[in-house]
Amino acid sequence: MNHDYSHHDALNFLNKSAPLKEKLISAHQAVQKNYPFIARIAIALYSQDTKVLSTYMHSSGDDNPLDHYQTVIENAPSLKKILEHGKPRVINNMLTFEDDNKLHIKRLGRQGYAASYTMPMFNNGEFFGFLFFNSYEKEVFNERTLEALDLHGHIIALMVINEMSSIQTLTAAIKTTGHITHQRDPETGSHLDRMSRYSRLIAQVLAEKYHLDDSYIEYIFMFSPLHDIGKIAIPDNILLKSGSLTEAEMTVMKTHVHKGKEMIDELVSNFALGSINQTDILSNIALCHHEAINGTGYPEGKAGDEIPLEARIVAVADIFDALTSRRPYKEAWSNEKAFEALHEMAGEKLDADCVAALFTHQQEIEEIQLAFKEQAIG
Repeated sequence: MNHDYSHHDALNFLNKSAPLKEKLISAHQAVQKNYPFIARIAIALYSQDTKVLSTYMHSSGDDNPLDHYQTVIENAPSLKKILEHGKPRVINNMLTFEDDNKLHIKRLGRQGYAASYTMPMFNNGEFFGFLFFNSYEKEVFNERTLEALDLHGHIIALMVINEMSSIQTLTAAIKTTGHITHQRDPETGSHLDRMSRYSRLIAQVLAEKYHLDDSYIEYIFMFSPLHDIGKIAIPDNILLKSGSLTEAEMTVMKTHVHKGKEMIDELVSNFALGSINQTDILSNIALCHHEAINGTGYPEGKAGDEIPLEARIVAVADIFDALTSRRPYKEAWSNEKAFEALHEMAGEKLDADCVAALFTHQQEIEEIQLAFKEQAIG
């Protein structure tokens, strides 16, 4: 019997442990072998809670006209029609598309795309986003091509489902653990709602300068509420103390950052979530959010760029919300007074870019404060 091992499996990348971004790029390369006109494959995720559609990931390097784009699906009627029909949409000539007054269509047109194929993605019957195949050539999506793209599209959708399922498992563990934390921690759930949204606002502003992709911004939003998970391990007489902590008590309090990282590592291990390559973002937030730009923070006295960006972002969001929130030992500061304090700390305790980024979003901050007012503890 002759054995031949010369055949190359075009989808071998699915067998490897790699970030979803790398797998999407590999899937794009596999598609281009037979359909070289496919210039870009992109993913947009849909939130059932907010009805917002957000760009998430794409395969085409710098060739991406819709970075950091999100919209309520009501403002994208052509995409809403896809959802209503539950079927994919073919546009073989973008120039004749009737919905060309919408921002996302204009951006795609300026990029030079001439045709597109859009597939809705479902997980157990629930819509969770769109998959886009874009082409610089028009009239390329015939029935034979579409049948092949359907197969690739569903494989990509399954990759996304696998990634999001892992993240949802981690998020569920985070929420459960966070709920346990806030049975003891005097900070409110509303604090976490607000500071996580402030963190996302900061990341969005910094995206261009620091080359942040949409998935990183989303992870900042999802992971920032777990920054103080290590406080579970702090004794009540210290965690709930109304007065100032002694030096010895402060030493114990500071251990919450190492405890937090240890708990996150344990969560990732126990839930077999090592395949989520972004868990380092979560660990960095828990461990480093009390580091200071001038090196006077803890636990390691990191300074400047030694502090991971995600921790610098969360530190600003956390302190701003602490200043503008009522606590047993103080009244809530006005946003104006809080920003004055942040600017004084910029370049010393806090990252100046992060402070400036939050300052540019004052209207959104007020909207977040209105939506997530103080609630009862826990």
